[in-house]
Amino acid sequence: MASGELDLEAEYNNRARVPDHAVHFAGWQRDAAAYRATARCELDLAYGPGERHRLDLFHPQNADAGGPIVLFIHGGYWQAFEKSSFSHLARGANERGFTVAVPSYDLAPALLLADIITVIEAAASFVMLHTGRPLVAVGHSAGGHLAACLMARPATLPRPIRAAMPISGLFDLVPLVPTSINKALGLTIEEARSLSPLDWPPPASGRLTAVVGGAESSEFLRQSRMIVERWGKAGIATRYHEVPEAHHFDVIAGLASPADPLVDLLADLAAEA
Repeated sequence: MASGELDLEAEYNNRARVPDHAVHFAGWQRDAAAYRATARCELDLAYGPGERHRLDLFHPQNADAGGPIVLFIHGGYWQAFEKSSFSHLARGANERGFTVAVPSYDLAPALLLADIITVIEAAASFVMLHTGRPLVAVGHSAGGHLAACLMARPATLPRPIRAAMPISGLFDLVPLVPTSINKALGLTIEEARSLSPLDWPPPASGRLTAVVGGAESSEFLRQSRMIVERWGKAGIATRYHEVPEAHHFDVIAGLASPADPLVDLLADLAAEA
């Protein structure tokens, strides 16, 4: 690597950047299982024909506020995890009166990334039609990419998504091409560009809050700043928010707590979705 050249592997390999990542993953599993045991929920609703085309709906324990449904899309670089590791992240919104949908979806390398986007669109469409309500799209990491895709492609959905909160999202996929992350994805530079929301026409209207951990790599900070800048110039009401000292795997923790600033940001988006 030439002097001054950015080490993209180091910038994007979050497991290497957070050596105790396995502790965080185990904590997700534990906390998610505990929340499912007490939550008002409908589990394993089928939104499509595939084995992974299932989602969980988590309802408020008390009165539903009647606003939009929060759709939480998990991360894992489009090649890891499924919905049951993230149930606990519905708690904060549930306790503020919002219903939360958490889908699983097909992963690479079994499915191409272009087709994964289509699967998430099917999940979003199902939730809208099943509930008769609009969505706020929230996603972590690769899920942040998918949340932005949902907002940017309204013609694929029963109704446009006018509010999104990607958390440590990926909107420019070209830097991933030379990294180990691309082994399962198999993207060419041209394909990466065609699947990057930063290279798409921004949505015609709406609100986007891009959240990122303050301790994340310079590339993750850049990605969130770029979509806020580009979509903001196009007329979207955008906001950039850093979670102080948070790394890639604890940046989402606040979603489990109703008084956390992340849930405040989410409720603010939902009020106008």
